[in-house]
Amino acid sequence: MRKINEIFYSLQGEGFYVGTPAVFVRFSGCNLSCHFCDTLHESGIYMTDEVILQEVMKYPSEMVILTGGEPSMFIDEKFVDMLHQAGKYVCIETNGAFALPNNLDWITCSPKEGCEVVLTRMDELKLVYLGQDIIPFESMPACHFFLQPCSGKNIPETVQAVLEHPKWRLSLQTHKILNIQ
Repeated sequence: MRKINEIFYSLQGEGFYVGTPAVFVRFSGCNLSCHFCDTLHESGIYMTDEVILQEVMKYPSEMVILTGGEPSMFIDEKFVDMLHQAGKYVCIETNGAFALPNNLDWITCSPKEGCEVVLTRMDELKLVYLGQDIIPFESMPACHFFLQPCSGKNIPETVQAVLEHPKWRLSLQTHKILNIQ
């Protein structure tokens, strides 16, 4: 049984796959308590893998995004294999604090303050910009680097940081701009 906050179908609003239709499986629970988190960790229901798959299969997208909370606390290779066997491309959005199954298709690491990243592979690094020094993050093993304003509140500062550090690309939360889930 896995505690699921919600399963929904929408467009990926952030990072490399922005604008891509995806099924989001949002887990409840996290090892951190970020002030800007948009997950209500106290809510959610326990679901079997079979019920989760039934919900995911209601939607036409091949892309499934495991998010949270912190989904790496709750998934394993068997769970990812189940989604693969159903023809799904499995992505995760993680803070990077826990080892991941080796069979994920795409890893988005979004490190947070006070969290040691243990990942040795990440396809994209998405940093919520709070004014911190971003140079230390540039040595992380990512292929793509995205800087994202914190809840859209510090866009000018984030744009300036990207202009000063061209390794990074700006990522806006387009789902919030479009007022979609």
